Amino acid sequence: MQPMPLTTGDQAPDFCLKDQNGEERSLSSLAGKPLVLFFYPKDDTPGCTMEACAFRDSYSELQALGAEVWGVSGDGASSHRRFAERHQLPYPLLVDESNKLREAFGVARSLFVLPGRVTYVIDGGGVVRLVFNALLDATAHVAQAKAALQQLAA
Repeated sequence: MQPMPLTTGDQAPDFCLKDQNGEERSLSSLAGKPLVLFFYPKDDTPGCTMEACAFRDSYSELQALGAEVWGVSGDGASSHRRFAERHQLPYPLLVDESNKLREAFGVARSLFVLPGRVTYVIDGGGVVRLVFNALLDATAHVAQAKAALQQLAA
């Protein structure tokens, strides 16, 4: 059974996954920093590339707001490495080949086949402050994340 999707105000589950370079990343390791965690369907597809590059282009602004940015998909480490290198992505891409993290967050499939595209902003206490779900509007995820982080900083 699919767990209920996380909503604003929920405590995010702690997790530990390796990124494209084999480095372990966990929510608890952020030591109170907010996290922009974006789930995307697949490396090197047009919408996902657009979204990943939008996060790349806004990365310094998001960092200036105190946040880390991590991408997540079901692709393997070698696919993530190629994707990150091809598009100069400055943030880690987490390997979720078993889709355990996607399931823990309750990210549903879109149109019953495509892995969903959902962005979460998690505050320094591990509380979900934004859930933005839009499969077809890849670039809106960055604007929504930035607005949520600005509210946290205010």
